[in-house]
Amino acid sequence: EEQDRLLRHQPDQPQNPKVLRIAIIGAPNAGKSTLSNQLLGRKVFPVSQKVHTTRCKARGVVTYEDTQLIILDTPGLTSPFKAKRHKLDEAMLTDPWDSMKHADLVLVLVDVSDHWTRNCLSKEVLKCLSRFPQVPSVLVLNKVDLLKKKFILLELITELTEGIVDGKKLEVRSAFKHNSSSSAKSPLQITRAFPPKNRAHEPHRLQETDQAHEGSSLDDSGDMRASESSLVTEEAQVPKHDGPRDLKNMKGWPCFQEIFMLAALRGEEVDTLKRYLLMQAKPGPWEFHSGVLTSQSPQEICDNIIREKILEYLPLEVPYGVIQVTEVWEEGPSGELLIMQNLLVPRKSHMMMLIGKGGKVISRIAQEAGQDLMNVFLCDVHLKLKVEVKS
Repeated sequence: EEQDRLLRHQPDQPQNPKVLRIAIIGAPNAGKSTLSNQLLGRKVFPVSQKVHTTRCKARGVVTYEDTQLIILDTPGLTSPFKAKRHKLDEAMLTDPWDSMKHADLVLVLVDVSDHWTRNCLSKEVLKCLSRFPQVPSVLVLNKVDLLKKKFILLELITELTEGIVDGKKLEVRSAFKHNSSSSAKSPLQITRAFPPKNRAHEPHRLQETDQAHEGSSLDDSGDMRASESSLVTEEAQVPKHDGPRDLKNMKGWPCFQEIFMLAALRGEEVDTLKRYLLMQAKPGPWEFHSGVLTSQSPQEICDNIIREKILEYLPLEVPYGVIQVTEVWEEGPSGELLIMQNLLVPRKSHMMMLIGKGGKVISRIAQEAGQDLMNVFLCDVHLKLKVEVKS
């Protein structure tokens, strides 16, 4: 009731409100929902190691002083062929595109730990960027903590940006010892650059420079120094892209305004990105009351979190056929939330897998989902799950 009331009410506008609508796009499982949750400071979007955990676009709301960030967490950009294989709704193909139409800024998330996909942006991502060239874009390299060899980041940046950032040409100067496997304490130290005058207070972004900053180390061993290996930018004649481009031979996007490197799961350097987003907000009315954290209803949050656990504990395609039906949703005598959900599966074999030997699997799902729901709703939650074969 409280969530419905807040969503229905007019936002409590400050004197000079500012707003920024942010679309987060990327390949499935790049970490979009994890990043969204970290920006929000609370887990409201489902997260799983399986692809296509996020099934629809949902909005998260960050309100800080006079500024509101509206985060459009979208399904991973996928092809019609893969959508058919995973039995995905049509919305899974259209939602990311719809989010781009309403976005003031787009974050393109790349999982740098996946050596199969990290060297180029997917064709779906490039199509999206090409269709909306007027929307400013930022490249976010995620999971950098999983990279042992940090020099790979320099190569990835060059490939994913086609050597151009913020209209300036990147020049990679490398004197790395390629056999070095030392890992930087801070995953962003590799981007520590040499700030222009108006950005001296933001040391953790890739920035332009005319001269090297003496002795900025890239790792603790001192083997790699920014003076020996750095990204330097110079003015480049970058053509304006006012329409769709020929994507056939493109691997990267030359129109990114900034680059960030972070580890969303551990929350490393997420605050740096958050500060940048708050600075990009423009004057405009808030869309949501300051008490709203997400546009989802409590029931939708509950469904998503239970589905996340089902995805985590069941093999391959099985979870994608589960239908969730909430049969009880009520407040108990002490203010606790009582939830009973029926999980309908297409086959008896699926039901046995979901229940597990001695009911261990379904019990673990209920326990973990219940704990997550307590953290979201900030109250006691008693969750019961039952499994049936759908008739």
